Amino acid sequence: MTGRRSPWKRFWDRGGWWKALLVVAAYYGLYQLAALLISLAFGHLIDKDDVFANGLSVFFGVAASILVGSILLVIFALSLGWLKELFGRQPIRGSWWMWIGVAVVLVFNVLRFASVDYAGWNVGAVIAVLFTGLCVGFAEELLIRGFAVNLLRRAGYGERSVMLLSSLIFAALHSGNLLMGQNLVTVAFTVVYTFAFGITMYVALRVTGNLIWPILLHASTDPSLILLAGDIDATGGNLHPGPLAGVAGLGNIAVMIFAIIPLIFVRGRVDRERAYGIRPELLHERS
Repeated sequence: MTGRRSPWKRFWDRGGWWKALLVVAAYYGLYQLAALLISLAFGHLIDKDDVFANGLSVFFGVAASILVGSILLVIFALSLGWLKELFGRQPIRGSWWMWIGVAVVLVFNVLRFASVDYAGWNVGAVIAVLFTGLCVGFAEELLIRGFAVNLLRRAGYGERSVMLLSSLIFAALHSGNLLMGQNLVTVAFTVVYTFAFGITMYVALRVTGNLIWPILLHASTDPSLILLAGDIDATGGNLHPGPLAGVAGLGNIAVMIFAIIPLIFVRGRVDRERAYGIRPELLHERS
């Protein structure tokens, strides 16, 4: 069967950490290009003073470029014949303790949504923020817990290495916020948090057995943060959150604390021949 595959598919089927980096770098570049083109075409609909002022501003200022990125990722998966594989049953399952990570994310997301000052938001903006969260969850989870994890497993890495490398790539992806004008301290904290969040999403992938659940968890995380704070990486503004906001604000710390546990306990390795049809004798070295 290997001989009948196209060179394009054979190249990606062998996996490799640098191929995971290549996919992420290509995605980031195309995402930035899409954002630039959308800004040029629809910039008049984006509120330059407050991108979250209304629904159209949120959609064209934030969501649209991520939606384009999501579509490109699906096209890439289709070109490899991986779409069913990426959204199918995971080739290795998780342990009971991994549900703690799912619960941590879910509980604090609910607390944040319950603490939002909805009266201080435009209704269209709230709907657009929720849609943006869905786009972010889909794109970033398909990119990292989908493609990156798959490419690392295909290269023969053990699950602890898969978890660490995919989470490092995920964190590095968010270091690009420096190019958008965010200050170094904010970006540094974001990188540390996203590394921990990446570990937690990897755990969610393992224990639920399907990519759709990390997507939904992630899709509820970003909107809860944005709606509570009033902006991306903001800390309050003119909003007046509910009495549980102080507890909800501990969510990021809770995720970082939980992330220590998988570093100690994650084990295992995917059987490449059973999962992907990759016979060891055909691979003399990691690609």
